[in-house]
Amino acid sequence: MISTPTSSRIATRRRRGQSGVALIVVLILLLIMTLLGLASLRGTLLEERMAANLFDRSLGFQAAEAALRQGEVVAMGLASPPAGNACAAGVCGPPLNGLNRALGNADWVNATELDDNTLAVPNAADLQYIVEYLGEYNTTPKCDLITGPNGRPKDPLCKAYMYRVSSRYVAQGRSSVILQSIVRRPSP
Repeated sequence: MISTPTSSRIATRRRRGQSGVALIVVLILLLIMTLLGLASLRGTLLEERMAANLFDRSLGFQAAEAALRQGEVVAMGLASPPAGNACAAGVCGPPLNGLNRALGNADWVNATELDDNTLAVPNAADLQYIVEYLGEYNTTPKCDLITGPNGRPKDPLCKAYMYRVSSRYVAQGRSSVILQSIVRRPSP
C-alpha cells in the first residue's frame, strides 16, 4: 500500500529546506543599495565643492579686476615717468638693462579705493596692485620720422608712456588670481 503524505508533513519538509537563502539575498541587496546611496552622496558633495570653488574663483577674479582698474587709474594719473628703477608707493621705474625684475611683497600696494559695487573682500591685504613703467614707445610704426620745428614728432599722440599694471588676489586657503594689463598714456 502506498501512503500519501499529509499536508502537515509537506509543510514541515518545505520549512526545513529553505535554510535562510532569502535572508542572504535581502542582505546583499541592502548592501548594494547602501553602496549606491553612498556613491551618489559622494558625487553630490563633490559637485557642491566644485560649485563653491567656482564661486570663490569668480569673487577673486572680480576683486583682482577692481584692483587692476585702480592701478590703471594710478598709471594714467602719473605726471611723469618714475625716475630710477626703484619702486615706491606701488609704482616702479624701468628695470635695469630692460630685464624683468623680481617683485618682492613690499613693492605691491593694497588696493583700497574700490567701487561701492565691488564685492566685499574678506581681507583688504589680500588685494594688491603694482604699476611698472616700461618706457616710451611709438604708438604707430615710424610716426617719429615726421618731425615738427621743435624736433618732436608732428603727431602729438605719436609717443606714449607704457605701463604694465598687475593686480593679485591671494588669500590663504582660497583661490589666487593674478591679472595684468598694459596701459598707454600719451607723453607730453
